[in-house]
Amino acid sequence: MKILVVDDERTLVKGIKFNLENEGYQVECAYDGAAAVELAREGVFDLIILDVMMPEVDGLEACMRIREFSNVPVIMLTAKDEDADKLMGFECGADDYLTKPFNLLELKARVRALLRRAAGVRRSSGSILTAGNLSLNTEERVAVRDGKTVNLTAKEYDLIELLMRNPRRVYSRENLMNVVWGYTYAGDYRTVDVHIRRLREKLEENPASPEHICTKWGVGYYFKA
Repeated sequence: MKILVVDDERTLVKGIKFNLENEGYQVECAYDGAAAVELAREGVFDLIILDVMMPEVDGLEACMRIREFSNVPVIMLTAKDEDADKLMGFECGADDYLTKPFNLLELKARVRALLRRAAGVRRSSGSILTAGNLSLNTEERVAVRDGKTVNLTAKEYDLIELLMRNPRRVYSRENLMNVVWGYTYAGDYRTVDVHIRRLREKLEENPASPEHICTKWGVGYYFKA
């Protein structure tokens, strides 16, 4: 597994690199957002760890640029702990969020959870899930709407596959956090709302009145085939 670590704090990058390499990962490093985008474009990474606060091109902008050509899982690092900042990271395409200062053991746990989830889905049967004008190729992790491929982040894909595999089953936001993210955020379930909204914008003909990705008011979300 190959991981890209991006942060302008070189000492922190060195520590992260050392710990991840001890876990058996290949690690490449960069120290600004522009370099991160170029490396992500040129190389094949299984995961990117990306700091938010960097000079010139910050992590949020870098993440958005990377999302234009790649769905690689992204963990954002930041010194900020405001809910609005976390949601902004998810809006830009991040899959996970870790606030500085953090424990390296926690970072490694987050890395394993994201990689395990992605690998687990890739090993699933190569079936095609179809509902109306939507289809998922679960082997290639590709979503198609009206015959055109739709770019989804790793977590967006995981979320829509779970819902499509279990039509009519209603999931609470807490359930979705536990199943899709692999652990529980401290009550910050708005992350799920952000991902659901983005899926509707990408996959529904009318996001304001979704045909497939539906809400059970006061309970959670479900997929209507």
